[in-house]
Amino acid sequence: MTKRRRRYPRKRSPWWRLSDVLTTVILIGVLVLAVDRFQRQAEVSLSGAVTVNDGDTLTLSGERIRLKGLDAPEYSQTCSRNGVAYSCGREARSMLQRLVSSGKVVCEGYERDRYERLLARCSVNGKDIGAALVEAGWAVAYGDYDREEAMARRARKGIWDGTFDAPRDWRARHGGPADETREAGLLQRLREFFRGLIKSWSEETT
Repeated sequence: MTKRRRRYPRKRSPWWRLSDVLTTVILIGVLVLAVDRFQRQAEVSLSGAVTVNDGDTLTLSGERIRLKGLDAPEYSQTCSRNGVAYSCGREARSMLQRLVSSGKVVCEGYERDRYERLLARCSVNGKDIGAALVEAGWAVAYGDYDREEAMARRARKGIWDGTFDAPRDWRARHGGPADETREAGLLQRLREFFRGLIKSWSEETT
């Protein structure tokens, strides 16, 4: 009687696993960029009368707007300078008020946070308001404006001239709203990552 040979499942090459991972990454990238393009079709551009709510939130033409790429101290938040507490939240709001009162304000955006505020970049007389806030030391970079934050740190401007809690940490300790910009920030980083991959690939193939 002939002895039957036992068959073992064939092991897949590590290259096949790498191929599966790359395929998954590409599919995710295509999905992220498709969502991005769809959202950009609903981009909003606003200008008009401005009301400042706090250091990073304003109302423009009836639309509540959260400045994108930064996080300012909450209105009731205090910081410390030379061992003395002061209202850094009110200082941040005052800085934003000075900026928006210097000319025509224009805001553009297409994403919304969980509170249905428009996440937007705003400018006054062509100057980026978010960049000015961070560079003056009255907001921290949160997804953007890293260069401006580094400049404010070195010059010890605003909240950097002392000690302070990161606004998101202060909110967590004082029962403030949750970190509403994290999801949008992650999606933005994914978009930038896949855009960079596509750009590098196109440069190598041309």
